[in-house]
Amino acid sequence: MERFDNSPETALAWHREGIGAALATVVQTWGSAPRRVGSQLAIGGDGRIEGSVSGGCVEGAVIVEAQEAIEDGRHRLLEFGVSDEDAFAVGLACGGTIMVLVEPVGSALPVGLLEELVAARAARQAVAYEVNLKTGARRLVRDGYPERMRMDRSGMEEDGETFVAVHNPPLRLIVVGAVHIAQALVPMARIAGYDPVIVDPRETFASAARFPGETILHDWPDEAVARLGLDSRTALVLLTHDPKIDDPALEAALGADVFYIGALGSTRTHAKRVERMKAAGFTEAQIARIHGPVGLDIGAAGPAEIAVAILAEMTAVLRGVRP
Repeated sequence: MERFDNSPETALAWHREGIGAALATVVQTWGSAPRRVGSQLAIGGDGRIEGSVSGGCVEGAVIVEAQEAIEDGRHRLLEFGVSDEDAFAVGLACGGTIMVLVEPVGSALPVGLLEELVAARAARQAVAYEVNLKTGARRLVRDGYPERMRMDRSGMEEDGETFVAVHNPPLRLIVVGAVHIAQALVPMARIAGYDPVIVDPRETFASAARFPGETILHDWPDEAVARLGLDSRTALVLLTHDPKIDDPALEAALGADVFYIGALGSTRTHAKRVERMKAAGFTEAQIARIHGPVGLDIGAAGPAEIAVAILAEMTAVLRGVRP
């Protein structure tokens, strides 16, 4: 998946600074386009940029068009063919075609609408930005386009006029237990686009030396998840084997809307976990959300392969191909 970028926030900040700004968004692609639909580039009135719509192939032309759009206040729909040579330069085997929507902030894209979008993103609220490319009508849609939101798939609707940009919160992974598997899982998850957090009250395990540059919380897991918040873009993975540490976080997750719950342990260990959750008052349907033993059965041996199995299962659940 694409990493979470701050193009809307950047465009709003540049507009507020008075230099003018526009947002460019990939709305359609054909062939091997360098960036996926929904990718964005913020362009300042002075030519500064943040983000990307092509990996460098057409940014220069988009910047020129964006500056003209800032001047005349009208959105533009641009189409570019990415040659084989240019595509190869950004790591592709062959070229393609991309369509880019350029929207000047404060005219075509109302400031109030952009502010609402930025506020929703800051609050980790999932929203869809809908624009009719012919009429220019724009709005934010909450609780709509469920399939697009689940799949993180921006794109054109069947009418050929309506473009929907998905703005989901960044994926987040809360790992309880700073064990060897966590040392492999956390960097893998970060590469896959997750924002990981390690929770373990045992400071010997959860140290900066073992997890350089990562967010580490030494709170008890129930306190940590209460502080972090649990939502539909959060995965929780329990790795300690210790019910005193795992169970408080597990109980919090079972009562929340996290998209994935995984717990390390054998089938026997998981059976005991199920009995503890039943005793705590959780229903069979709630308990069935726990993936235990954690990860896809790929015959994993060793921490790194177990981490691969966990990340694969998280992805399968997120994308709706596994319950």
